[in-house]
Amino acid sequence: MSANDNTSGGIDYRQLGADYWRTDIIDIEPGKIHVRGYPIQELIGKLSFPDMIWLMLRGDVPSPAQSRLLEAALVASVDHGPHAPSIAISRMAVSCGLPLNGAMASALNTLDDVHGGAGQQAVELFQRIREHIAQGMPLDEAAKVCVDAFVVEHGKYLPGFGHRFHPLDPRAGKLLGLADEAAAEGAVTGEYARIARAIEALLASGRSKPVPMNIDGATAVIYAELGFAPQLARGIFCLSRAVGILSHAWEQSGRGERNKGPMPRQMPYRYTGPATRHLDDSQ
Repeated sequence: MSANDNTSGGIDYRQLGADYWRTDIIDIEPGKIHVRGYPIQELIGKLSFPDMIWLMLRGDVPSPAQSRLLEAALVASVDHGPHAPSIAISRMAVSCGLPLNGAMASALNTLDDVHGGAGQQAVELFQRIREHIAQGMPLDEAAKVCVDAFVVEHGKYLPGFGHRFHPLDPRAGKLLGLADEAAAEGAVTGEYARIARAIEALLASGRSKPVPMNIDGATAVIYAELGFAPQLARGIFCLSRAVGILSHAWEQSGRGERNKGPMPRQMPYRYTGPATRHLDDSQ
């Protein structure tokens, strides 16, 4: 095959390459950038960043009510203090000499099932309950059946409910209120908010201390109401938390600390291994 020949044995390699990297998301040629069919210059200055996220992930432009609800979830999840593992890691990484992008990558990689995955898990739970309701099961019964099954499979920690730091998460109520407003406007159905509240009521039943919904549960309501897949609940959370990670990494970069550890040097750790011993003692 010559350097200028794009075919061999009946195979069009240029077309093969084009098909291999096919995408519905973006079309680029010299002097042209179209995102989901829209010229980029028509989007700049008109779409908000939440609108752009929606367009990229969903292929169309959200309504104003949908955009406001998505933006609220993004704003609420940006940061939760330097003790949050992802934030702490960004600070430690910068003090070890990593640039901002390295610190952000290190921090984002911690957002897995335990730290960062609760939103996805909550959406999955909500959807299972909705499936039972669609089959004719009453809401309260469906909530109990699915919560019991989740606890048997995964343990007692229910994603989206309770918080190790906040007796009442200050973000959850506001987000749920906005979801209710969107439902009243007809922008969402409100069914996932009802499901989440049914779980909250179930967890409070027979307890002296309730287990209220936290931000992961409230944002899961929003993402489910807006029609995002469970995996995207985690992905969008990563987009939001990346802002806090960047902010803390940037602040840390101006402090001049080197090799920042997980706790001040003045605070000792506790050693629990064997007492001092020597190789000669065992010979």
